[in-house]
Parts: sequence; structure tokens; C-alpha cells
Amino acid sequence: MAGLRISLTCADYARVMPLATGEVKPEGIALEMLRRAAQDPGVQGGEWSMAQYLYRIDKGDRRYVGLPVFPLRNFTARDLYVRRGGSIRKPADLAGRRIGMYSYTASGSIWYRHFLRFVGLDPDAIQWWIGDIDTPWSPPVSQTLPPGANAPAKGRSLSDMLIAGELEAIYSPPRPQAYHPKTGPIVRLFPDFRHIEYEYFLKTGAFPPQHLIIIRREAWEANRWIARSLTEAFGAANDCFTAAQKGFPYATPWLEAELEDTVAVMGEDFHPYGLERNRAQIEAFSGEAFRLGLTSRRVTTEEYFADYLQGG
Repeated sequence: MAGLRISLTCADYARVMPLATGEVKPEGIALEMLRRAAQDPGVQGGEWSMAQYLYRIDKGDRRYVGLPVFPLRNFTARDLYVRRGGSIRKPADLAGRRIGMYSYTASGSIWYRHFLRFVGLDPDAIQWWIGDIDTPWSPPVSQTLPPGANAPAKGRSLSDMLIAGELEAIYSPPRPQAYHPKTGPIVRLFPDFRHIEYEYFLKTGAFPPQHLIIIRREAWEANRWIARSLTEAFGAANDCFTAAQKGFPYATPWLEAELEDTVAVMGEDFHPYGLERNRAQIEAFSGEAFRLGLTSRRVTTEEYFADYLQGG
């Protein structure tokens, strides 16, 4: 018997591949996984920014229903870059200084400020510059920056400004083009980022989730059971990937050692789905957004996933 046809969008993460290939099937659903934007009218939902979903909840916009499925996570110490040979050698050197960032409001940039607090820096005292990391800056028509935040001059990238000494650091999820650990003019502030990220996890409990899966409200209203079915299926796909990775740890020469080290610090289920396993991280995320003035109030986990919880 054919199931209810649902199309979702998502990047090609290895953790969701068992769903994309049909190895894992949601109960009662004929699922199609696509690479499009979740707002595409031809799909019923998909991967989306945790921050953008948070802002909608804060404003009472309930057109999407969030699932406690987090396909993208990333630690943030590795994303902090400085100029080779510059004056910045340790986090304290950045107090009150100029840091470039790709977005002021994105999920990752919220977690960046959370990490800065962890290393003893006040994000409110930083001089923020918001622009493109490697692309010459062309200001979007709709961009509105908060007081104290700045944009590069047209035609300048944040990497250019860092190399020229006009910034002391930049935060970037992809490695800047001028980065090289041995020879490039841009280097990481934390070359051995693994250890401070271990410490961050042990003290905060956060392996920062940045994206979640959403469903269009009309699709959920018509069949509320699909939220639970899809959540369970994403969890099963996650388990399937984890088992395969353990059984065949050959993607890199020392993946087995890496997995053993990770489990020793973070436990077996280090990329968890589900509400309770992620409650503290969601509260930390929404709390940081509120402290930064990005939301009008501290959105609770129950409010963030109110529809999912209501659907049973």
C-alpha cells in the first residue's frame, strides 16, 4: 500500500542518506528527499535555519512546524581566524576589538557569541563587521545592521580587511580562501581546536545544532501524525549511518581513532535527535539570541516545539 507522499529538502548529509536512498522508510509515508529550499512551494518542508525558525516563533508566525531533528551541527572554535604574525595570540587579545562575521543573525553567529562568552569575552564589547568572507562586498538592499555593527566598503571582503589589518579576526564557517595552516596570511586562532571544543562541550553540554527540519503547517494540520513518523525515521537513519560508520571506519585513514576519541568525550550518541536530548542546547541557543537582542523574549523549548508536542 502506497504511503502519503511527502517531499522534503535537505543537504546531502551522510546521516540522512539512508532516507534518501530508501534504506529507511518513514511509517505511512512515501518520502522524497530533494535539494531545494525548504520554502519551495513544491515541497512540504525540509532543512531550515534554527535562527530563522526562532525569529518566526518569537513573532507568532506559526506557518512552519519544527521537528527535533538537527541534520547540521558544528563547533565554533575552528571558525575563528586571525592574521598570521598579528597581535592576536589568545582570546583575551580580542576584547573590544574588530571581528568580521558573515551574518549578525544566523544560527552559527549566535553560537559564535555563545563561544566568546565561554572564553571570557563580552560580545557586546566587540566591534562587529558584517559582510562577505571572500567575495567583494555588495550591500543587499534589505540589510539593516544593529547599532554598533558595521559593513565593509563596497568591493572589500572581510578577508581583505583582516589581511590589511583593518580587522583583528573573522568568523567563517567555510575556510577563508587565504587560510593555510603553514603558509597562508590567515590562520586559526585555535590551531588545535579539538581540545578547546572538547572543553566547551564538557562545560556547556553543547554540540551546537544549527539547522532543523520543518514541515509546512498545512501538511501537518492535514496529518499530524507525520511529525512523529518523520522524526522517528530521521532518528533511524541517524542510527543506520552511525552503525555503518562503526562497522566500516575507513573514510579516512584514522577515522576509527577519531571515533573512539569522540565517544570517549561525548558518548556514543554524540549527534542526538529528539527533544529531551537537545533541551539544554535549545535553551542555550534561544537564551543567547535573547541576550543579543535578537528576540523580544526568551523562547522556551516548549514554545519552540509547541506544535510537535501538541501533535503527540
